[in-house]
Amino acid sequence: MPFGEIVCGSPGSGKSTYCYGKHQLFTALNRPISVVNLDPANEHIPYPCAIDISSLITLKDVVEEYSLGPNGGLLYCMEYLEANYDWLEDRLKELGKDAYVLFDLPGQVELSTNHESLKRIIDRLTKQSGFRLAAVHLCDAHYVTDASMYVSVLLLSLRTMLHLELPHINVLSKIDLISKYGQLDFNLDFYTEVQDLSYLEAALSKSSPRYTELSMAIISLIEDYSLVGFETLAVEDKSSMLHLTRVIDRATGYVFVPSRDAKVPSGTIDASGAPTSLLPNTYGLYSSAMGMISGPGSDVRDVQERWVDAKEQWDAYEKMQWRKEGEKIREEAAKATKIRERHPAKVPS
Repeated sequence: MPFGEIVCGSPGSGKSTYCYGKHQLFTALNRPISVVNLDPANEHIPYPCAIDISSLITLKDVVEEYSLGPNGGLLYCMEYLEANYDWLEDRLKELGKDAYVLFDLPGQVELSTNHESLKRIIDRLTKQSGFRLAAVHLCDAHYVTDASMYVSVLLLSLRTMLHLELPHINVLSKIDLISKYGQLDFNLDFYTEVQDLSYLEAALSKSSPRYTELSMAIISLIEDYSLVGFETLAVEDKSSMLHLTRVIDRATGYVFVPSRDAKVPSGTIDASGAPTSLLPNTYGLYSSAMGMISGPGSDVRDVQERWVDAKEQWDAYEKMQWRKEGEKIREEAAKATKIRERHPAKVPS
């Protein structure tokens, strides 16, 4: 059964960067992964692309042929993809029945909040092509530094959840840059767990007094649904990427079991001497579904300490650890070179 992620979010939220980072992570973990670019305007794709919509249609051609603007052109491209779904399905079949696929969407929020073409494409992916999907909605973390922008992100996230109707993970991306945008009014867990939002009234009155009542009405609507919450993400931080991967695996029910001859990455699976194929993912379906996800990055208070309260100290500590690791690798390489020099391999005559 193929699994995958619908990666959506506003322009600049880090969708392509996330896809690239996840491709690197899965490659290092020997997990299969393929990335599908569904953005017809993306001309600079950073990741190895398994399927690219530009081979079917491009925004530039649509704009030139039909005299449409960029927004209308993107909507047309999605409608065209829906009408030619067989093109996408045929290429997805070539990836194999056990594929794990990231679908990198355009940044136009209408596609994931109210336009029907993307929703119908997702329905066909799940019902016709048999994909188990989760929506990964990226929101730039700097929006939480302003109360009114945070409310707008909450509403956008809720609307996306209701429209796509998938297992849904909202993510505050670029959490490693949040300290550059000023001090938070509350601790980070207030924003990720979407706690009692009435406390935002004072901040809203200060930042946008004219729209305070409207914002509080929106907050009341969001709290009535009680659906929105956030994970955090720093793409370049391994612990952060691993934690988000476990959350998504739990949402989709994905359990990774490496092949019998696969090499076991250090620290990822308990090397107990059993055949590799009998050692499922430590964070498999049953173990992760029964309780809280543990490990580095799982507690938002640790995330706050790492990226908000003590970022400079942690940066210095990690640099020191990287330096030690680099020195160890160089020492091992030097030892290996000396051994080869003392015992050169015999070349058959």
